Amino acid sequence: MGTPHGTPRMAGLVWGLLILNTLGSAGAKTIVPLPRSLIQLVTMGSLVAAFTLALALNPRLRIKAGAFLFLLTLLLVPSVISSVNLESGLGALFRCARLALFTGTLWLLSRWWDDGQTFVRHHIRMYFAVLGSVAAGLAVSPGAAMPDLYGGRLVGALWPLTPPQIGQYAAVITGLTVLLLLGRRTDRASAAVVIVPSLILLALTHTRTATLGLFIGLALAIGSLLLTSAAARRFFTWAVLCAVVAAVAFASALQAWFLRGQSQENFSNLTGRAKVWDALLAAPRTGVQQAFGVGLGDKSFGGLPIDNSWLAVYNEQGLTGIALVAAVFVVLGGVALLRPPSLSRACAIFLIGYCAIASYTEAGLGDASPYLLHLAVAAALLTAPDTATPLPAPALPRRHLPGRALDRRSP
Repeated sequence: MGTPHGTPRMAGLVWGLLILNTLGSAGAKTIVPLPRSLIQLVTMGSLVAAFTLALALNPRLRIKAGAFLFLLTLLLVPSVISSVNLESGLGALFRCARLALFTGTLWLLSRWWDDGQTFVRHHIRMYFAVLGSVAAGLAVSPGAAMPDLYGGRLVGALWPLTPPQIGQYAAVITGLTVLLLLGRRTDRASAAVVIVPSLILLALTHTRTATLGLFIGLALAIGSLLLTSAAARRFFTWAVLCAVVAAVAFASALQAWFLRGQSQENFSNLTGRAKVWDALLAAPRTGVQQAFGVGLGDKSFGGLPIDNSWLAVYNEQGLTGIALVAAVFVVLGGVALLRPPSLSRACAIFLIGYCAIASYTEAGLGDASPYLLHLAVAAALLTAPDTATPLPAPALPRRHLPGRALDRRSP
């Protein structure tokens, strides 16, 4: 049974399994201790299941070729070249196999990417379910969900999720739901069910990157709709007014939230990230290492997280990897700019903008990660030719469950 546009409903399950695979196995201590080996078994098992199910859905291997998946496949080349030397251990080859399986699953799903908004709804539903587990952990054990080890920031108490992860998921589904609301693909009550708790969880994580990515990404996306959507113009105007009022009335509170109790010196060097970046760039490298990196690893250098996608790619896949990742942004951004204004284009611009901003303080663009899934949704949204058509008039108000509300189509 498929959606009205022919996308199998089981494709949503495949997408959910891909999201489960990218949740990771490292994070805060959970209420019920989960062995890391068990978590890795679940995450890797979900990827194998996703590929198997996608192959069952697309047994004739019908794919829709595109620059994004082609570049992602090419990224395997420097990954394998650098990993076969085993400088990063046998785990590097394991990560290469994971990236290959991840990319292969996306290729199998590309057959239905002309129905990009369906994958937007899958994206929102699945990450909303993840945030539901975070909220449940907070309700069951507030102490475990906001431990002193993380400075009182919200973490996953049922599944080991870090504050930046939770902030990322909350920001992305908030932005996409706002855009669906502006495009009248869902009603206000249903959108509020997603947006309000997501914003609360985002605030509790004190994640600056996700917050900036949400606001800047939405500004870019809504800006692309200003000429064709009165709703977008109204929203943009009210958002600017509210931002100005909040900046004046709550300046001190906003500054305290943004600094998170850090000193100006600690804030200026990005919580110690700059020291790791400087050390990584100063480390001696051979010509081969500069070109292809040292192999896929855990996105760390000297035992410390790199927390920058570009430097992580440079370390693991070299200048070749950086060129390929940069080409992904150039291609997706260029296609988005050339498309006429539409809701699909706006959602794609939001996701591209968010990933570009987050890449400065978060790693993940060179390996199977939520960021590649965000960009895959953007690629799906840009796959089908789009036309500049007026946004539909609002339908009669109806009550929906959060998940089903996102299924509403334009008349």
